[in-house]
Amino acid sequence: MNDLLDSTRAELLRLRKWPAVWVTIGAWAAMSLMFGYLFNYLAYKTGDLSFSGDGQTRSELLLELLPGSIPDVLVQGMPMFGGALAMVLGAIVAGNGYGWGTWKTLFTQGPSRTSSVAGSMLALIVIVVGVVAMTLVLMTGVSLVIASAESQPMDWPSVGALAESAAGGLLVLEMWALMGYALGTLARGPALAVGLGLVWALVVENLLRGVGALLGPIETATHVLPGTAGGSLIGALLDVGANPNQTPGVLDTVAGGQALLTVLVYAVALPAIVVLLVRRRDVT
Repeated sequence: MNDLLDSTRAELLRLRKWPAVWVTIGAWAAMSLMFGYLFNYLAYKTGDLSFSGDGQTRSELLLELLPGSIPDVLVQGMPMFGGALAMVLGAIVAGNGYGWGTWKTLFTQGPSRTSSVAGSMLALIVIVVGVVAMTLVLMTGVSLVIASAESQPMDWPSVGALAESAAGGLLVLEMWALMGYALGTLARGPALAVGLGLVWALVVENLLRGVGALLGPIETATHVLPGTAGGSLIGALLDVGANPNQTPGVLDTVAGGQALLTVLVYAVALPAIVVLLVRRRDVT
């Protein structure tokens, strides 16, 4: 346990001082603000509602910018944009350890491989929790500024809705971050892991879901894919069936309960696979 805690603290120190981590987090913050608030606010102020594309009025568009809509805005970009960046983060955290020779040093001199890798994954999980908390604070501040500027009432969402949204988004980001970590471990480097992960998340899964609409066996297989599970979990939180014109990546392919179970399976299985792979492979 002491080795695990020491490894986690050391990895957190490394990640806090690594510019690539902050660049990735900054990219997510910028995308969250653009797609969650900036574009919609510009559409509201200019009266050009073609951006929303679903027949919304200016008053309906304004409601999405106020504090009461924070639970929805918080998670709507996480299945695709947030998930892709979380996977990049996981891939570089694991992969660069091989490129820099860090893992070889740890695996040959101690602590144990299990403690080293588990501590690294725990540090990654802590970083993702911090990202979700930062996003929530950032969106709360922006929505308050907009409500004040437009002289709108400060109607807050319920604590339950906010907690449910944050927990769902956290699970999706953790799943993708651990997926990236597993790819970085498998490839023993960040470049190939990032490339494969992005191609899978942004291209291959969408193609498979398109083919699945024509072939039943393929459609059944797509129900257990990480992108389908994460997108459907967020879709259940957003009630995407009532509003099909959502952010790309938000789905209603499977029921919310099934999506939650699939995401949890990935979140548990991926760390186990990483530890097993690291323990059985040679360090060279």
